Amino acid sequence: MTFSPTTATRLLIVDDEPGLREMLRILFRREGYDVVAQPGFKLAAEAIRQSPTPFNIVLTDLLMPDGSGLDVLSKAKERHASTQVIVMTAHSTVEAAVDAMRRGAYDFITKPFGNAEIGALVAKALEKGAIVAENERLRAKVAHLEKPELFGAGPVARKLADDVRRFAAVPTTVLITGESGVGKELVARALHDQSERRGKPFLVVNCGALPEALMESELFGHERGAFTGAHRSTLGIFREAEGGTVLLDEVGELPAALQVKLLRVLQSRRVRPVGGANELPVDVRVLAATNRDVEAEVRDGRFRQDLYYRLNVIRIRVPALRERREDVAATAERFVHRFALELGKPVLSLEADAIRALEAYPFPGNVRELENMMERAVALASSSAIGLGDLPPEVSGLSASPSPALAQLPEEGCVLDAVLGELERRLMLQALERTGGVRKSAARLLGISFRSMRYRLEKHSLDIGGDDDADDDSLPGDSRIGRLAPPGSR
Repeated sequence: MTFSPTTATRLLIVDDEPGLREMLRILFRREGYDVVAQPGFKLAAEAIRQSPTPFNIVLTDLLMPDGSGLDVLSKAKERHASTQVIVMTAHSTVEAAVDAMRRGAYDFITKPFGNAEIGALVAKALEKGAIVAENERLRAKVAHLEKPELFGAGPVARKLADDVRRFAAVPTTVLITGESGVGKELVARALHDQSERRGKPFLVVNCGALPEALMESELFGHERGAFTGAHRSTLGIFREAEGGTVLLDEVGELPAALQVKLLRVLQSRRVRPVGGANELPVDVRVLAATNRDVEAEVRDGRFRQDLYYRLNVIRIRVPALRERREDVAATAERFVHRFALELGKPVLSLEADAIRALEAYPFPGNVRELENMMERAVALASSSAIGLGDLPPEVSGLSASPSPALAQLPEEGCVLDAVLGELERRLMLQALERTGGVRKSAARLLGISFRSMRYRLEKHSLDIGGDDDADDDSLPGDSRIGRLAPPGSR
């Protein structure tokens, strides 16, 4: 066999066939596993509950007299998310085993099987479990960076956090609105995590990503044979999330026919699977998110008014990042620390000029854009600090690629100070033009102090007019460029 467990690697075997159960127990104990073997669901559930440490691997039969392998799967995953479950099944139940994988099982194996086959599968599952456990450890290490100030420390972010805390305890529907990338799903997860449903599933369905023909089945499930290709019954998102929370992301994309059926579910708390004869009760909290102007959609007849009222019991608007610039630096630093851990980089920091550039940038893509920007910066960083040059050109104000004259040394050579001076002069002119001549804004764009900006203006004989000793760019005589004199014109 190829796997190499330690004495602390724990394996639970669940099968009602005594011969197979004993064979597996001997096989894996010989390979160094700490093995527990049980004949059915009830004893297996008790073993999972009483075990001093979680099982690394659970190897369970699918069909047993007192329960199902799916029940064993649920119990094992409730105890520890990194536990890997392998389902053993006969030929006639392969479809059910595939369903088990969809619910979180690592894999399934069809009986009968050989020692080498089951050994290799368990070894791969053990490796997967180790990766999951390591990811959990990394998430735990960065959790303290995110939880105290989940949305930020500024007044706008604090109000958002207060709203989430207040509304988490209310079991009604919440409509979450805001631009793309502001963190609507993050708000929904926080509502779930701070509610009494936090130990139950939190499932997200993107209403704009699913084909209309499949959306009803995805939401409410279907019976076997309900349509071509329906070879087995499915639960659907609402029944899979029983006791938990369902987030309908981009709910404004729902087609009209589904809007009617969703309204019925919200009113009755019952779903009818596609092809089913009966309505089935569901206990879920429904959250909805959209970046559309829902009121305008209602006025234009694209969204049902009665459904809008059902969803808009409580409203949370997530502000754009440009509305809370005071949180940009702290949010960026949290992303930097998180990606440094995930990518195995030394703990990085943001230099002051990079922070100033980030705070001046409008972030049309909001928090998602900032997150992607920091992941790229950490991945490509060549030092322990992220500076202006590690940010995209649209943020740093630096050219994406230097001009040919500056990118390559001429055959006849060059005067380095003159070349660098000309580059500095060009960038200062661009910054002043971009900010309408406001020197403080231009200085921020260049990542330099206002005092340094004044010095460099004098050095390059750029006549700005006004009182050059004033520190407030809002003063009429000092806030705008009078004229930009070419070098040597004085």
